[in-house]
Amino acid sequence: MVEVVIDSIRVSLISQHRIVMLRDVDGERQLPIWIGPCEAESITLELQDTEMARPLTHDLLKNVIEAQSGNVSHILINELRDQVFYARLFIDTDGKVIDIDCRPSDAIAVAVRAKVPIFIEEAVMEEVGILPEPDISDQAEEEAETEEAAEGEDVGSLDAFADFVDTLDFDDFEEDE
Repeated sequence: MVEVVIDSIRVSLISQHRIVMLRDVDGERQLPIWIGPCEAESITLELQDTEMARPLTHDLLKNVIEAQSGNVSHILINELRDQVFYARLFIDTDGKVIDIDCRPSDAIAVAVRAKVPIFIEEAVMEEVGILPEPDISDQAEEEAETEEAAEGEDVGSLDAFADFVDTLDFDDFEEDE
């Protein structure tokens, strides 16, 4: 299993959907999951510590679990089948752990409220995980570092060219009048 954190929630310019970007805590790999606007809003409100006058659905679910002497222990995004992600919500009740099938977006919304780890099966991460594209500022910085390295190279790397110039007889290049 790969532990991840929420890197960002992005808005699709094409549809009403949002994309939650989950990032490997030990690396750069990310897993994008399309979620609905309501789930995105629920996750965002909790991440921003926004106080609501009344509990949202995911708050209600967490409260019901706790009222039944249970605690959410973690969530696991465990499968991708026919372009659909599947997740499991793990609840510990008096030492007995049960897992419940759920949508990843709901599992993530509950996980952020319960402040528990989010995991992805390694096979799922291997199949659809991505490496982020470097930012434009990162690319410019890399190019500047490359140029500095090239300027700082030892002049000895130009030896072959210097040897060639030394063999030239400049008298051969004089113009005949």
